[in-house]
Amino acid sequence: QNSFSITKMLLAAVLMILFLSLYSYFFPPQQQKATDVSHQSTSAPQESLAPQNQSTSLSAAPISEANHENILLKIKAPTFDIEIDTLGRIKQVYLKDHKFITPPQQSLFEKILGKKSALPKEYLALLDSDAIRPLEVRFADSALNQKAFATAYSTSQREIELTDEPITLELVQDLGSEKFIKTLRINPDLSYQIKLRSTNAQTRFFITNGARPVVDSDQYVFLGTIIQKEDGRLEKFEEDDVEGIEQFQKAVFAAGVDRYFTSVLYTKDKLGLDIVLDGKIKSKNPIAFINLVGQGELDGYIGAKNYQELKAIYKPLGDVVEYGLITFFAKPLFLLLEILYDAIGNWGWAIVLLTIIVRLALFPLSYKGMMGMQKLKEIAPQMKEIQAQYKNDPQKLQKHMMELYRKNGANPLGGCLPLLLQIPVFFAIYKVLYSAVELKSVPWILWIHDLSAIDPYYVLPLFMGATMYISQTMTPSTFTDPMQEKVFKLLPIFFTFFFIIFPFPAGLVLYWSVNNIFSIFQQMLINRIFEKQKRSA
Repeated sequence: QNSFSITKMLLAAVLMILFLSLYSYFFPPQQQKATDVSHQSTSAPQESLAPQNQSTSLSAAPISEANHENILLKIKAPTFDIEIDTLGRIKQVYLKDHKFITPPQQSLFEKILGKKSALPKEYLALLDSDAIRPLEVRFADSALNQKAFATAYSTSQREIELTDEPITLELVQDLGSEKFIKTLRINPDLSYQIKLRSTNAQTRFFITNGARPVVDSDQYVFLGTIIQKEDGRLEKFEEDDVEGIEQFQKAVFAAGVDRYFTSVLYTKDKLGLDIVLDGKIKSKNPIAFINLVGQGELDGYIGAKNYQELKAIYKPLGDVVEYGLITFFAKPLFLLLEILYDAIGNWGWAIVLLTIIVRLALFPLSYKGMMGMQKLKEIAPQMKEIQAQYKNDPQKLQKHMMELYRKNGANPLGGCLPLLLQIPVFFAIYKVLYSAVELKSVPWILWIHDLSAIDPYYVLPLFMGATMYISQTMTPSTFTDPMQEKVFKLLPIFFTFFFIIFPFPAGLVLYWSVNNIFSIFQQMLINRIFEKQKRSA
């Protein structure tokens, strides 16, 4: 009886996941349009953020002529361009690497419908033109802040070429009573160092990493702000998670992230960062400001969330790539995938090998569960007889069922173990393959030109459905309810449909397909072993 209840529960869970996924796909949450906070003129002051005679709020930046999007300086590199505006902020970052400007291959449905294929872009812009920008500075003194937003920075250069060596530039803002200087050193890997100094050593100011990149607003990944605390733990905040002000002392970094990209400010200093997280700013994520007095030195990065590249810049930045509650399990899987890729040189075949390794690791437990299912199948006729005989007496039914299990060495729970084990593994691999920028625009074989995009001809989803059906027909079942059995048999169709209408990466469908093939061969092996045991008994 317990096995039937668990089967019902598993079926209900699968159907619920399918329903919620379909609902969220066709009725996605409305994304609130972010507003450039430099256009906001009223907000309650935050006395705790500044000395008592300084009462400006980080949430309010004054309106000024300098807020017009004038470009002060352009940095041109082989794989990216950066624009600095007249307020000394990063106005825009343009990525020019083919990895980011190559559009996904057109799908078969799009071709049938006559949709024109996308042309390669010249660049990929990372930042929302209406959002708060990286390296914006705000002053605790409201009068000084007002003047700062009305005063353009100056620099001796208008365009700089960046090749293999870092470039350094200086931006100066003349505020009358004092000068504010930004010295920016930009590296070829899109990391940078920034020195900030006021000629008045008592001036308190705040600098931000800006709103998160907005290249991908996919609701299936975390989109928001990540703060790493002194002890290494991460605090994550999405839109509307912070109502007022939250402060973090001795933090390591503040990062705004989307699926593939990040804008981050960090420090290598043991004293850490004094971060003020402002939820009052109307934005796609709570905005982090770093509190400084007189002067400060920070490091930053804006670009792709490539795990190894981030770690090479500064080891803690590897934690910008995270996978939610299952990070502890997903990250080792990704590292194993990277090792396999380094050995093979192909991400697709690395996924195939990863799948086989994971299934081999789970084989001992899967073996016990599948042998248990075989035993349950053998005693299924006796189970039906007992159920019919004691259908009006639950206590006797339970007693006789348990005696039958004990006599035949069957475990009603063990048969569900292989499926239960695969759920967290699948979820972890899903998070890894869906979030890995390393797979973007990366081919596998033949028609699969991008493992991060859906198979354009739907061959992999159809193959996945077929192998899932074969695996299912080979797996012993103990259904007593015909309706449950019908629903179970329809699952391959549901999943095939699910993988086709959703933009599931080809890499993820490849994993699932190889997983099914392994299940087929594993079941064939179990069937032979079981038959051999029966003959020798």
